Amino acid sequence: MKIQGRMFMWLSVFVLAMAVVYGVWSKEPAGTTALFLAFGLCIMIGFYLGFTARRVDAGAQDNKEADVADDAGEVGFFSPHSWQPLALGIGGALAFLSIAVGWWLLYFSLPVVLVGLWGWVFEYYRGENRTQ
Repeated sequence: MKIQGRMFMWLSVFVLAMAVVYGVWSKEPAGTTALFLAFGLCIMIGFYLGFTARRVDAGAQDNKEADVADDAGEVGFFSPHSWQPLALGIGGALAFLSIAVGWWLLYFSLPVVLVGLWGWVFEYYRGENRTQ
């Protein structure tokens, strides 16, 4: 992870330089603000990866003499398939549609969002994923 942290730190330096150049040259506030926000995101990700790299063991990507096979094995735990993001997406779409159509539509979207959120939070406590 150490190399990824360094890559994001160097990327943040580049984005900061481009934000300054773009802001001075174009005098356009929206793009300049977006570039400064991208700089902030790069700094946060680079700091997180660098901080985490000090706390965990060195991976195969940090060793210059490593082979591809050195990084084989279990990567981590990944959630199985879930239908809950679909419910949240439909509920969110209805909620944003209520801004255009009418606020009354929000009463129909809120239960869909709450059911999707409830199911996503508690999906490991019931059903086929209960033992994972």
